[in-house]
Amino acid sequence: MNKLPKEFFHFLFARLFFVLGLRMITTIVIYQMFHLANTYMVGIAGLSEFVPAVIAALYAGHYIDRHNKKNILVWSYVFYMCCGLSLALLSMPYFQVAAQVKIPMILAIVFCTGVIRSFAGPSANSMIAAIVPRIQLPKAISLNSSTWLISSITGHATGGLLIALAGISNAYFTTAALIFIAGLFALQLNPKPPTNKINDEPMLTAIKKGFSFVFNNKNLLGVMSLDLFAVLFGGAVAFIPEVAEKVLHTGPIGYGFLNAAMDIGSLISVAILLWFPMKQKQGMKMLLAVAGFGICIIIFGISEVYWLSFMALAVAGCFDGISVVVRGTIAQLNTPDELRGRVASINLIFINSSNELGQFESGITSRWFGSLPAIVFGGAMSIVVVAGTWMKFPKLKKLEY
Repeated sequence: MNKLPKEFFHFLFARLFFVLGLRMITTIVIYQMFHLANTYMVGIAGLSEFVPAVIAALYAGHYIDRHNKKNILVWSYVFYMCCGLSLALLSMPYFQVAAQVKIPMILAIVFCTGVIRSFAGPSANSMIAAIVPRIQLPKAISLNSSTWLISSITGHATGGLLIALAGISNAYFTTAALIFIAGLFALQLNPKPPTNKINDEPMLTAIKKGFSFVFNNKNLLGVMSLDLFAVLFGGAVAFIPEVAEKVLHTGPIGYGFLNAAMDIGSLISVAILLWFPMKQKQGMKMLLAVAGFGICIIIFGISEVYWLSFMALAVAGCFDGISVVVRGTIAQLNTPDELRGRVASINLIFINSSNELGQFESGITSRWFGSLPAIVFGGAMSIVVVAGTWMKFPKLKKLEY
């Protein structure tokens, strides 16, 4: 197979530094909100990012398909860097305000990051097919996923480490510096103007066309829905600060590595799939992987030992990595060029729904049941989702590409 273009590696380094900074910000915000308030407020922070991201994504996909994707990506990085700097200044020791005042200010900045991510993620994902030849897409997607996971792991772990060694404010300043570096790499990319097939149809018509494509493509809708509901119920990110402190009795560093455990597992599985790609029954393997994910979350909910909790999350990440590769490959291989921005934005809605809305769901169920029963409930619901998907999308278990 021919080597991937040099431009693709500029793209990868831009993604690496941006996601590194983004994940560090997420880790620090979750830790900070838990200590300013409680797990419920961590869930509110997730909702504060989810709502604007979903609302803005409906317009973002339409905008991305009609403008230079490189420029959108660069400006997204600039604005996200400004958010990191704002969080850093707000968290400096001399900025002494009551928690009741600081929390809404943090939530307002998190709201802005949600809007920015609705442009940054889809613009990046819709560029891959314009950078590499179609025959190299599976390899490029695996490398892109691996880069995302490496930076995500490092971001989670480094976020906790920096909190312990340098304090919250300096940790935020570091994230801003990393996103600045990402912007420098993004500037090296070639312009990515809209395809010639784009027309001047009204925005609502264009958005509707994107949704129609996804909902009429049963395989794409099936894998997106499976990921949405499995992670919506089974996601455990919001519980990690409380479990780390009150159940496992570990500090910020232990919290950081526990927060990175799922990404470590995902990286392992994606790396294996990069060298030994799935050649048959990808749909069936994805369904079984999501069921395994749910089982691991249940184990995490009942564990009182650090190494077992870490391993449960890591193995859950391994299963999640399979889902990432299958979903990403299906989306790239089945989406026309003129719809890539809109489909990527719809995919972002599903991902944000599963992550940020799942974070909010965790906060709510922790109030209803208590944190540990809520984790077990979420893992069990993920298994139920697999059973529902098996019946609702029968062709998915026979999917191959």
